[in-house]
Amino acid sequence: MANVIVVGAQFGDEGKAKVTDLLAKNADVVVRYQGGCNAGHTVVVGGKTYKFHLIPSGILYPGTICVLSPGMVIDPKALINEIKSIRSQGLDDSGLKVSAYAHVTMPYHLMLDEAEEASRGEAKIGTTKRGIGPTYADKCARSGIRLEDLLDEEVLKAKLEWLVPRKNVILERLYNLPSLDAQAILKEYAAYGKELAKYVVDTAAVIFQAVQEKKNILFEGAQGTLLDLDHGSYPYVTSSSPSAGGACIGAGVGPTMIDRVIGVAKAYSTRVGEGPFPTEQFGEAGEGLRQTGTAWAEVGTTTGRPRRCGWFDCVLGRYAVRVNGLDCLAITKLDVLDQFDRIKVCVAYKDSVTGKVYKELPSIGSTFQHLEPVYEDLPGWNESTRKVRQAKDLPAKAKSYLEFLSQKLEVPIAIVSVGPERDDTIIIEDPIHGPKRVLVTAPV
Repeated sequence: MANVIVVGAQFGDEGKAKVTDLLAKNADVVVRYQGGCNAGHTVVVGGKTYKFHLIPSGILYPGTICVLSPGMVIDPKALINEIKSIRSQGLDDSGLKVSAYAHVTMPYHLMLDEAEEASRGEAKIGTTKRGIGPTYADKCARSGIRLEDLLDEEVLKAKLEWLVPRKNVILERLYNLPSLDAQAILKEYAAYGKELAKYVVDTAAVIFQAVQEKKNILFEGAQGTLLDLDHGSYPYVTSSSPSAGGACIGAGVGPTMIDRVIGVAKAYSTRVGEGPFPTEQFGEAGEGLRQTGTAWAEVGTTTGRPRRCGWFDCVLGRYAVRVNGLDCLAITKLDVLDQFDRIKVCVAYKDSVTGKVYKELPSIGSTFQHLEPVYEDLPGWNESTRKVRQAKDLPAKAKSYLEFLSQKLEVPIAIVSVGPERDDTIIIEDPIHGPKRVLVTAPV
């Protein structure tokens, strides 16, 4: 038995879905612990591509329980459409469990998200405009609507009669937008509740029972550590906690139930939306990493936005190791680097104003704006890794590159992905039952 968290160790889009899919083969329960339909997970199996936004990628394995936890925010219309999509692809949804306590994204959340982002102008955050932030804001303000409310029309009616007039004041007076009709929303969302009722349960109880029965449980996060609301590049972050600690809160389990934390990072770096990105590359290097026009093209699964691309950042990597307590890493998209003669890796930052060098992450606030990456230049291998399935068969310089990252981050690399397919994977050590890492990294 093992209860394992899979977490993004960069800015999101690290390839968590593929790693989760790989590990879900031996999982009894797969839990998505935060975020909403602003996330996109892509899995390629047998030449067929599956794209998920709310449903855990464990749905590809018949008999696996797939949980949407209380820490998520759920657009019911999007969820219903995704359920229809997986059914049309021949997937079994009988194991799908949706938390009664998950908060619901309502029409006013979608409108407010788009209006607020537009009003920021040049200071925009880069949200997906899926209503995620406003939904979490109402949750924190204790005025949100939960999935269980959609199952009781009288409760839903009472909440909407109080909420909608207040939201209309903001929509009309602040953003000059049309008002919403509470009765129309009630009719639409009560219907969603009836359609989703068979999936809605107390998911924390489902997970706890699985723990008692010594089942294998996999906790899957959306986004990445540097987009964490508390620990990321604020304010250019998501509205929840993608880091490992968020799994316990979002899923409703105690930290003593977690056996292992696996981080996922690309062999380089990407970011979608606004915010600091020290190693971002433009021109030939950036385009080479972006892989435009290929199956590996760096484009957001949910938004379709091109991703910003840059070299691997060990400063952010060490921070992710520390914040999440990572036991090991999965490195994805190593094959994208096959084409490069030279590969750069950021090992420190230098303050362009004071000249001070940082090997550990300083404040991501005003100081961060002055930081420039300090690179080490490594040789590329100019050889395809796509068909490699054992670490010993990797090109020598590719092995040296992975060893360099492992040493700088002070964490073992257990998995290496060399292509989009499930089987395009190298297992270096057992990611579940390998030795637990003792954290030694400390902030400077």
